[in-house]
Amino acid sequence: MKIFHFLLPILLYHGFQFVAFSAAADDHFVFSGFQGANLSLDGTATVTQEGLLELTNGAVQLKGHAFFPVPFRLRRWPGGAVQSFSTSFAFGILTTYPNLSCHGIAFVIAPSKDFSTALAAQYMGLANIDNNGNASNHIFAAELDTMQNIEFEDIDNNHVGVNINGLRSVQSHAAGYYGTSENNSFQSMSLISGDVMRAWLDYDGELARIDVTIAPIQMSKPARPLVSATYNLSDVLMEQAYIGFSSATGPINSRHYILGWSFGINRPAPAIDIANLPKLPRLGSKPRSKVQEILTPVAVAAFLLALGMGVVLLVRKRLRYAELREDWEVQFGPHRFCYKDLFHATDGFDDRHLLGAGGFGRVYRGVLPTSRLEVAVKRVSHESRQGMKEFVAEVVSIGHIRHRNLVQLLGYCRRKGELLLVYSYMPNGSLDKYLHYEGQKPVLNWEHRFQIIKGIASGLLYLHDKWEKIVIHRDIKASNVLLDEEMNGRLGDFGLSRLYDHGTDPQTTHMVGTMGYMAPELVRTGKASPPTDVFAFGTFLLEVTCGLRPIREDSQGDQFLLVDWALEHWHGGTLLKTVDPRLQGDYDVDEVSLVLKLGLLCSHPYNNARPRMQHVMEYLDGDMPIPELAPAHLSFNMMALLKNKGFDPHIMASAPSSVVSIGAISDLSGGR
Repeated sequence: MKIFHFLLPILLYHGFQFVAFSAAADDHFVFSGFQGANLSLDGTATVTQEGLLELTNGAVQLKGHAFFPVPFRLRRWPGGAVQSFSTSFAFGILTTYPNLSCHGIAFVIAPSKDFSTALAAQYMGLANIDNNGNASNHIFAAELDTMQNIEFEDIDNNHVGVNINGLRSVQSHAAGYYGTSENNSFQSMSLISGDVMRAWLDYDGELARIDVTIAPIQMSKPARPLVSATYNLSDVLMEQAYIGFSSATGPINSRHYILGWSFGINRPAPAIDIANLPKLPRLGSKPRSKVQEILTPVAVAAFLLALGMGVVLLVRKRLRYAELREDWEVQFGPHRFCYKDLFHATDGFDDRHLLGAGGFGRVYRGVLPTSRLEVAVKRVSHESRQGMKEFVAEVVSIGHIRHRNLVQLLGYCRRKGELLLVYSYMPNGSLDKYLHYEGQKPVLNWEHRFQIIKGIASGLLYLHDKWEKIVIHRDIKASNVLLDEEMNGRLGDFGLSRLYDHGTDPQTTHMVGTMGYMAPELVRTGKASPPTDVFAFGTFLLEVTCGLRPIREDSQGDQFLLVDWALEHWHGGTLLKTVDPRLQGDYDVDEVSLVLKLGLLCSHPYNNARPRMQHVMEYLDGDMPIPELAPAHLSFNMMALLKNKGFDPHIMASAPSSVVSIGAISDLSGGR
């Protein structure tokens, strides 16, 4: 016991020395450098050997996040107001090109550290096309933005903004600071100057006031904040939340760094030890002498003149359209598209031709120069070469599939770390936009919906039973049903599973599918099969008939599944009350009843109780009567079953189901 009392002070001393930051209590901390710091990192974020928190590493179109590993309690008690808090951090942004960078850094407070569905580029790793601005995000952010995005109404390409639940700032100001009380004039700053800067953010819980201030690293905090906004964060933030940083790159290789960080609740953020902060790395060569600065341009100009403008233009042209080709691709020649043709077809992948974006990448509309064929081109990032030959062979194999209710995969192209997939263009977009629209799109009548349902069932039957191999789609939903020029439904987005399998970061995990459409056994095992496709198709039937998304929220904010809601009405004998009210009763009662009952049957939690697609088609065509549903067969609650499998819809379904697709979307198994 005496030895223990002797050793205890020594053990405590060395234990505190091991901790990389000097946090003294649960409500504050300070990092003066991040060597050995315990942070939750994802994407490109890492801590360098020098102790820098590097959010992005220069790679384009990627994102990185760094969070304090445990959440902070922002309210003293449940339902109470968000308390006052302050944070301060030192940061720097480096870019290869002077006066040009993509994109910035955001300090963020969020209910979760999971931003897997967020996009890079202008979305800065915080949101995506579908959930940007949604109140259900419960996100507060202060952005240091180095790119002007017209869609978010940015004031310029060098500003500081206060953001709520998305990328559109409620208040913003050009980057800079106000001087001392004697000289209170505004001094502008360039966020991409390559210099280390300091930022402060203060929230006054009583006044509901948010102040953001920046200044050069050598300066103390200016008395006048740069941005002041009045916004009650009690209406935004949850009782517990994670704090940290998010950053992303676009087409220009930039690097974003945090050098030091402090945070405090109901107190000023603790002081950062500026003298001990790590140094920013240098980009480019060492400073040259005056003689070198004069002679180098002259030598370069002479060299360029000697080569001739014709050679220069030829080299630039070849680099612009450079592709990645290997010997084994010769056999796939007819299915290989020329990058130059795809580039010109989309006007250089201009944003004016952008059809959409998601976890797979961005999709552009194009017209092939020679054939004048309209196509949709998906640009998918794929850095790994492992398994690429097998994947391309599978793309070409799937390209042989021909069915009037399947989107045709025409071919592919490879360029550097990018794979481009070429599909037939569907001019009327996705069915999802017609079922859950916000605007002037016409209501699809029941006759049209029924034809789409039968068409998708026919296409899925072909994938499961009629083609030479069994194709499991793995992500059947309204947003993956596209409408051609005659408004016929075509099932798309199959054939990418190998890409995700071989391109996935081995340190991350991917569950395949979209929340709300996933069968219980798929949630439990992660293994897709024809019955898991049938389950998703059953949910799709209910979605089309009821006009509602698979995961819903009641007036109290509780999440529940569409299949459970329809099941309750079936038990109560009021199944027809679930029909989309926009149809105004104009539908065939027998057909609607058939589809609703078939949706419940296909969505059965036990896979052996679900029908095969061959039987589904016979039911829809009237060639065979649907089995009479018995209460004993449908006495289940899907929400409870999924919770028992470890799936919590209250967490995973905080965004609309159409944006929670988090993995591969199809698979091939061997021939039957």
